[in-house]
Amino acid sequence: MTASTKNAQSTPGILGIDFGTSNSAIAWATPQGTAQLIPLEGDALAMPTAVFYNAEEGSTHFGREAITHYLEGTEGRLMRSLKSLLGSPLLMETTLINHQLVNFQDIVTTYLAALRERATRHLGAAPTRVVMGRPVHFVDDDAARDAQAQDSLRQAAQAVGFTDIAFQLEPIAAALDYERRLTRESTVLVADIGGGTSDFTVVRLGPERMHRANRANDVLATTGVHIGGTDFDQKLSLGQLMPLLGYGHIGPQNREVPNRVFFDLSTWHLINWQYQPKAMAQAKALQTNYTDGRLHERLITVLNERYGHHMAHDVEQAKIRCSQTDSDTTLDLSYIEAGLAAQLGSANLHTHLAQLLANTVACARECVQRAGLTHSKPDAIYLTGGSSALRTFQEALQAEFADVPLVEGDLFGGVASGLVYSQR
Repeated sequence: MTASTKNAQSTPGILGIDFGTSNSAIAWATPQGTAQLIPLEGDALAMPTAVFYNAEEGSTHFGREAITHYLEGTEGRLMRSLKSLLGSPLLMETTLINHQLVNFQDIVTTYLAALRERATRHLGAAPTRVVMGRPVHFVDDDAARDAQAQDSLRQAAQAVGFTDIAFQLEPIAAALDYERRLTRESTVLVADIGGGTSDFTVVRLGPERMHRANRANDVLATTGVHIGGTDFDQKLSLGQLMPLLGYGHIGPQNREVPNRVFFDLSTWHLINWQYQPKAMAQAKALQTNYTDGRLHERLITVLNERYGHHMAHDVEQAKIRCSQTDSDTTLDLSYIEAGLAAQLGSANLHTHLAQLLANTVACARECVQRAGLTHSKPDAIYLTGGSSALRTFQEALQAEFADVPLVEGDLFGGVASGLVYSQR
């Protein structure tokens, strides 16, 4: 145990929790006043926001372990993109897990409890103070549902044992983390592109401002839009995978196969709903809408074998490979049908994501305009959030803000660290 961890036994300090759509991270304030990320899975400082209910052993698993159990074929339920349910009527809906009805609010609480337990194990004492990150908008254009989403997250935090709970906008937290690296005052556009939202902040940062108690006047503008990595994955799945199951297929009456099942199968937090008896019956009834029966057989195989999350995971990983290598990649779908595969290349990223990226960049442009920088540019654009690494997004952002340097930060830990600094 380190000296700082021993000191934490009596006073764990404040936690910063970045509860993300795709990944989560935790930081804590050391006695020296610096933010330190907490390992959540082995040495990993970020953990996928995933819960797997193991039906074979009656156990619950989190993060990478949860995904591994699911992909290895263990019988059970995988839950991902939990944050996307905040502010949604689905949050209080119940689902059958290991012969018990559980609502999604309780699943969010279960995941937060796992985060707090891992922090307690690392620090040697149970923390009670926390600052939770939140997007600029949980829900676009609906203030009531947005407030409801934050309240649901607060209730979950209270349920797991936190008594002093604060919230901070995620892009502002990222800015405060970045500020510690600056040697001169700068006006920065922070782009926080996560799994479910894209948030932007224009903020004045610098070593002379860093120790001010009130930074409200340094925040020039914030904007956000409910677009993120899971939306990118959905578009790529609809474009490259779902046609193999019948999406866009023209049936005997010269009409497309009804497409709701394909949209839900390509949306992380809706996949499980397609395994319900009513949804299964509706999918089987689609057979008469197909000219090519083989496509319908594949759809039913995916539903019967519950391959939806497997396909979504494959798309996500292919997107990352394609972005990192700037080359085509193959998705092996032989678990659905022998020899079945799909391709994903840079051209597909540009084609399928063009509108989403245009809307995201428009949100960044609006933020700069609101900040009064219409006739000038920020000194830098600071990138955080896993989806900010997407090459096509960076290209679209660079095209809008020519000659402004892009600075890649700690994609998964920067917000958590900044949350701690926001409460000093």
